Amino acid sequence: MKVYQVNYDLRKQRNYEPLYERLKSYGTYSHSLDSTWIIVTDQTARQIRDYLYAVMDGDDGLLVTRLQGEWASVGLRESTDQWLEKRLAA
Repeated sequence: MKVYQVNYDLRKQRNYEPLYERLKSYGTYSHSLDSTWIIVTDQTARQIRDYLYAVMDGDDGLLVTRLQGEWASVGLRESTDQWLEKRLAA
């Protein structure tokens, strides 16, 4: 399974629930910052993008990046560091 970071910017209409529901549907996830989630899936970045963007507005922004190995953090939501350590241990 691959680990992806998902960053988004809902610009005008800020109805987060449809996006949150899609992100939660991956099953293994961490909502690490206000507009950042980390998910675990076998999908590609493009597949994730298409799945999530289907419930977003045309003027919203979305970035899906695969995470591997090295990482560093500060000020994340509680327990995110342990979550990342478990899934990205080199």
